[in-house]
Amino acid sequence: MAGKENELTQLEREIAAPDFWDDPAHAQQVSKRAANLREQVEEWRGLERRLRDAVELVGLGDESLRADLEAEIASLEAEVEKRRFAAMLSGPYDEGDALLAIHAGAGGTDSQDWAAMLQRMYLRWAERRGYETEILDLSEGEEAGIKSVTIAVNGRYAYGFLRAEKGVHRLVRLSPFDAAHRRHTSFALVEVLPQVAFDSPEVRIDPSEIKVDTFKSSGAGGQNVQKNATAIRITHLPTGIVVTCQNERSQTQNREFAMRILRARLLEIQKAEKEEEIAVLRGEYTKAEWGSQIRSYVLHPYQMVKDHRTEYETSNTAAVLDGDLDGFMEAYLQQVKA
Repeated sequence: MAGKENELTQLEREIAAPDFWDDPAHAQQVSKRAANLREQVEEWRGLERRLRDAVELVGLGDESLRADLEAEIASLEAEVEKRRFAAMLSGPYDEGDALLAIHAGAGGTDSQDWAAMLQRMYLRWAERRGYETEILDLSEGEEAGIKSVTIAVNGRYAYGFLRAEKGVHRLVRLSPFDAAHRRHTSFALVEVLPQVAFDSPEVRIDPSEIKVDTFKSSGAGGQNVQKNATAIRITHLPTGIVVTCQNERSQTQNREFAMRILRARLLEIQKAEKEEEIAVLRGEYTKAEWGSQIRSYVLHPYQMVKDHRTEYETSNTAAVLDGDLDGFMEAYLQQVKA
């Protein structure tokens, strides 16, 4: 905590400088970091005050205060556990916002419906944590569900928590789209990317290396079909990465969101290349394949959600699909931190 307080003091000195706002992008980044640190410091100071007050009340030896003290101690234990969980998030991007992308795999309508179920699961999880979410791009399925969706998840530690979800997710159930009601297996790919500040030196995009196309947003029809070409498609020529954004009515907003996604994807490529180089040098590199699912959700013939990396499992499938994911995330974070 002392380190965070020292960093906050330094940032506040920088903010107080008369030329601080000469570089607005840098100033916004510094201000956001300072606000996050200030919130953390105030939370810890508040927790310390509550602990001191509880100790003083215990020292009074007043039996009439027992019930209130027991409730306060339980609350303090929950707060400490919450902070212990967050303490595992020490990666360079863990504290920041995230981009979450879900892609339906092979399996037709069943997989597209599964992708929509995952979308709801993560939106409910974000709601539980008080995070803000915004759908940046959505491609609907022909009959049901979605082909893909990209969601901005904004809140402290959003990326740190969600990086536990990156990989292939497998669903086993009796298909509601099969006339014979047979058991089907569906797959969906979840991508998690850190949102990168526009002034970050880690990702530089040369305007001459991107191709920007506009098109009319696709939709289910009716009054919501776009009459103007407001959707944006950006192609990064050196890598071949293609990003689309068609959620907002403004072409300018769509372009801004598409550039945000492109920057995140380019950063992910840089990270992957570095991790692959290190793994090859260590002699432990294995290529990640589409079929290597990280988690299975079985709804028939029994109820079970199991993470294949950590062996963490639960039979309460309804709770998981309603956003109760903290147990899976904590098990993963403990494993990678060990």
